[in-house]
Amino acid sequence: MAATVDRSRAVSGRLAPLHSFLLGGAITLFIAAMLSDWAYSTSYEIQWNNFASWLIAGALVLTALAVVWGFVDFFRNDGGQTRGLVYPVLLLITWILGFINALVHAKDAWASMPEGLVLSIIVVLLACIAAGAASMSRRTGALS
Repeated sequence: MAATVDRSRAVSGRLAPLHSFLLGGAITLFIAAMLSDWAYSTSYEIQWNNFASWLIAGALVLTALAVVWGFVDFFRNDGGQTRGLVYPVLLLITWILGFINALVHAKDAWASMPEGLVLSIIVVLLACIAAGAASMSRRTGALS
């Protein structure tokens, strides 16, 4: 006798492993960029600004993939157990502000401060809030 699995009731309380990797990697890179901006603002060593630019570029790639995954997950409708629209919209806003931050960092190093640092802090906070919304809404069923 073969065992059957009812997928409508088996809802995981976690993000998919690849999705978690993308989101965690993006947050880590955004935090590293913020710390690089802080290092530049205290030392005025141009290489910190260049490093932040590359970190932001990597974070934008991972965030774009997580945004696409979030919207696909929302529209896929796992039996009404999706995370809702709040998570992918927060992540999209994070990506947009991260892109603006990348444009600010593309300016001369001296001209990118203090806007670059402020935008980096805002992007890190938004990314963390989006991650919290993803995990909270999956566990409690809120925001659906």
